[in-house]
Amino acid sequence: MPSLQQIRTALDGSGQAHVLRFWPELGSEQQEEFLRELAQLDLPRLEEHCRAAAEAAAAASCAPDRDLEPNLEPVPPESMGSVRRSDPDCLAGWEREGFLQISRSRVAVLLLAGGQGTRLGVRYPKGMFDVGLPSGKTLYQIQAERILKIQQLAESRLGSKCTVPWYIMTSEFTLKPTQTFFQDNAHFGLQPSNIVMFEQRMIPAVTFDGKVILEGKGKIAMAPDGNGGLYQALEDNGVLEDMEARGVEFVHVYCVDNILVKMADPLFVGFCVAKGADCGAKVVEKAHPAEPVGVVCRVGGVPQVVEYSEIRPETARLRGSAGELVYSAGNICNHFFTRSFLQDVVETFKDQLKPHVALKKVPFVDSCGNQVKPSEPNGIKMEKFVFDVFPFSRRLVVLEVQREDEFSPLKNADGAPSDTPATARNALLAQHCRWAAAAGAALLDEQGNSIQMLPSSSAENHPALKYEISPLVSYFGEGLELLKGKTIRTPFILDGAAAAELQA
Repeated sequence: MPSLQQIRTALDGSGQAHVLRFWPELGSEQQEEFLRELAQLDLPRLEEHCRAAAEAAAAASCAPDRDLEPNLEPVPPESMGSVRRSDPDCLAGWEREGFLQISRSRVAVLLLAGGQGTRLGVRYPKGMFDVGLPSGKTLYQIQAERILKIQQLAESRLGSKCTVPWYIMTSEFTLKPTQTFFQDNAHFGLQPSNIVMFEQRMIPAVTFDGKVILEGKGKIAMAPDGNGGLYQALEDNGVLEDMEARGVEFVHVYCVDNILVKMADPLFVGFCVAKGADCGAKVVEKAHPAEPVGVVCRVGGVPQVVEYSEIRPETARLRGSAGELVYSAGNICNHFFTRSFLQDVVETFKDQLKPHVALKKVPFVDSCGNQVKPSEPNGIKMEKFVFDVFPFSRRLVVLEVQREDEFSPLKNADGAPSDTPATARNALLAQHCRWAAAAGAALLDEQGNSIQMLPSSSAENHPALKYEISPLVSYFGEGLELLKGKTIRTPFILDGAAAAELQA
């Protein structure tokens, strides 16, 4: 570890001497801890990072939006699939292909879980959050049980025992609590050796004039380098080598906050494999032209995600011959990659990824040592996005899925207009009600009144229903024949014990 003098010299040379302003006021233990933190910084590149952040923020504030219109085009039909519109035989074939790859232990899932959950208002990893389901299950438990179930389904269909390894990218904020949470919950029934946690890099937050922000007298304000920090983290932690040793060829990458995510979705995996893709994206149809989501499309023939703000309103409103939006492929951060493509990114393209500017309200200590919580953005965090690698793909394909079945993110605390614990909880419970009704169950509310669930019924139609189906019983609505002809009154949890009782 470098000495204090070496670090002081490096900070002075980078124009960051203020970082050690309060050094004499720190106790010996605080000094030791701060020294360790400073030693982990990329000191030779610190000046470059601070200057680039300040320049990027200044450019973003004054530069006009890039004009993409002349080169903008939707994803071509031959690269598209749709759960709603594709031929049923094709859908069945893709699912068979996906189960085949899963049964051969060639498929892994990779969770992006390095964020702090600031908007949600919690001080622990978002995966540990309980949205208020009748079972009290957290996001991590739901996802773990879906892995267990998909392994079981693949084995029962193809007769070979298989493993879907779970790679979890954490950060300095989330690694230790996540490890402890999994240990305290016996890894939710999964083999600990098949859960691989690793850290993404942390980078300093910077003021608008290019100075590292001190969060405390002995602590720099650090932030994860975005979910696009995945590619550097794969290299730093030898993750691709671990995948190769396990025989993993295909990786399903997703964000922790989507309560409806289908882990190692055999339909998605099989679609991508059958199409010969090295890169795939799940999308949902935009709810309306102005919905603030990125759009998967092509610019000058190159696939990428274009921010909604970069598409002119008149272009966003364009419709095809059947009345559908031309630019409708809303990105939901749910991706497929071949391991070989990830290897190419790490070896060849990683350093070409350009960081994005995020202006944030970063708590800091002022020059007098007073703690300040700013009311306006005062700092720059540079982050990369996982989809920034799309332009390097040789063949990217897109699968459109049903929003009500596969996408309900948890981002904000209750009281916000969208993406809250309530909306996530209700989306999952409404899905389970639809499954139960489709299986032939008669559903009753708490007063004993009959409830009619249509295939498109949403949480908004039936917000008080509390029918929950454990992922250990059904992965995606299959295997629910035991509900046929049964009358079920809310609240009801269909877990293993309840299923055995219904079958008795």
